[in-house]
Amino acid sequence: MAIHVAMFIARDVLKLLPVMLAALWLWGRPELRGAIVKSSVLTIIALLGNYLIGLVWPHPRPFAMPIGYTFLAHDATPSFPSNHGSIFAMMALCWSFSPARGWGCLLAIAGVLVAWSRVFLGVHFPLDMLGALLVSLCWYAALSPLWGRYETAVVAALESCYRRLLARPIAAGWIRA
Repeated sequence: MAIHVAMFIARDVLKLLPVMLAALWLWGRPELRGAIVKSSVLTIIALLGNYLIGLVWPHPRPFAMPIGYTFLAHDATPSFPSNHGSIFAMMALCWSFSPARGWGCLLAIAGVLVAWSRVFLGVHFPLDMLGALLVSLCWYAALSPLWGRYETAVVAALESCYRRLLARPIAAGWIRA
């Protein structure tokens, strides 16, 4: 039973993030759009950083060494730092310092569950997850001041595109302006 629960968490919880972000953009408070964009942009940058780390130091996954059991099929890509861990860590950081801090707490809990499941299923080492958190913290600390300078312009441009592309559903009241 634990393996089935871990497999659901490891594979499917991440799929809820884009749904959550889209729902908050379309139906949430407009002042949350900055957090949506910031968390998305910083997460993409963190993933690019992970890719570069993997090129410089391609640490193998547990099953490639081979160590322990593997219950989840996975490509033998570099394991450090974990992309799943970085996604949840960066999202949790961004949302924890936003007008909707509760989402940050929820994302942190989801991140811990995802980290546990991926280690439990044998596709990551615990240090891969700790590395993801530390890398995300570094990116967040480095990029947040820069984001503060450009947030208003970036969010305004995206909102303008959104309002033009979805003018009819907005006018009909199906989604927020």
